[in-house]
Amino acid sequence: MAVEQRVRRKRILREAEGYLELGMPQHALAALSRLDRESSGRSDALYLEGEALRSLGRYGEALVPLEAAADVAPSNVHIWLALAWCYKRTNQLPRAIEALEQARDVDPDDALLLYNLACYWSLAGEVEQAVDYLGRAFERDPNYRELVADESDFDPIRNRPEFQALLTIIV
Repeated sequence: MAVEQRVRRKRILREAEGYLELGMPQHALAALSRLDRESSGRSDALYLEGEALRSLGRYGEALVPLEAAADVAPSNVHIWLALAWCYKRTNQLPRAIEALEQARDVDPDDALLLYNLACYWSLAGEVEQAVDYLGRAFERDPNYRELVADESDFDPIRNRPEFQALLTIIV
């Protein structure tokens, strides 16, 4: 790739990222559409496209570029998190959990990842898994305790003794 093409590609990717940060996903998609075919197939461009579609609530459509991005960059935890988010919202909870488990293999200590695994295992009705991951998330970042009360994903297990016991542990 020529120097000027690389510079143009980077500029377009920064522009798309900026639009996403400003909450303007349609503009991000428009920017990404200016990439050449080779550049648009790279993991960073695919991830940004998926994030833009996810921001628009077009979760099923977002899966296509996010899955391609995961194939190209399987060590990128952010891609797996975005994939899981979309799988969950397209009623594919087992695939959402699988995506988060893939991310856990890459970064087993990421508190956000552990918290999300706890949420998804709770939705699956797997109390032991949910409590284990939630406890690990609390160990990594105690601030996640503050989110539990308002997190509807924990409703399926909220009254279970194992879950209640975890919440009463003082850090």
